[in-house]
Amino acid sequence: MTEAEFRLAYAPGVTPAKWARVWAERVPEVPLRLIQTPADEAVPLLREGGVDAAFVRLPVDREALHVIPLYVETTVVVVPKDHAVAAAEQVELADLADEDVLEPHDEVLTWDERPGQPAFTRPGTTAEAVELVASGAGVVLLPQSLARLHHRKDLTYREVTDAPQSQIGLAWLEAETTDLMEELIGIVRGRTVNSSRGRTAQQRPDQQQRAQKQPAQKQPARKKAPQKRSAPKPPRRTRRRG
Repeated sequence: MTEAEFRLAYAPGVTPAKWARVWAERVPEVPLRLIQTPADEAVPLLREGGVDAAFVRLPVDREALHVIPLYVETTVVVVPKDHAVAAAEQVELADLADEDVLEPHDEVLTWDERPGQPAFTRPGTTAEAVELVASGAGVVLLPQSLARLHHRKDLTYREVTDAPQSQIGLAWLEAETTDLMEELIGIVRGRTVNSSRGRTAQQRPDQQQRAQKQPAQKQPARKKAPQKRSAPKPPRRTRRRG
């Protein structure tokens, strides 16, 4: 890991822009470089040292990795707009029993038993599968973020309530839990500046500059405690001579 920049990989469908904006505010002296990579290549890239951290699709091989699960995505079925499924708000896998279901080679969902009927071909990528859906060759089930990523005006999608789901996590090497990594963890978990770990224990450069520019505040003068007055002595009595 280098202080010159922080390299963050992300699988297709993940949208790291909101976290990148917070990073730019909190760590302006270290640029964040975003690198999109196929879902199945994110962990190998991380292990090879090509990136410092990665947003991955779970499950992954966790050997020598720290992984924080972040969120679970809704699974949808992508269909032509005039398809019967488009008339419903939600569907179940049983509703797709007679459909030709495409299975791209970069499939990110894990199935015990695939739904529907096998399609006549197996496309190489999700993008190719969506093209085949548009041609009327079948339907495809995807995490909602991928359906949005490959959106077409002639297609739509509907939630499949009982389908497997894809989970997104943040992964990094166990040996690389640095201050910058702690900073990223705090950002994706929604910690505030004051509650984040890592470099927040020390002042950041911008905070140090502001502190140096502020004039020292004068301490208010202490008031002297009022002195206690001693009680007047009683007058001395004189004896008269007889």
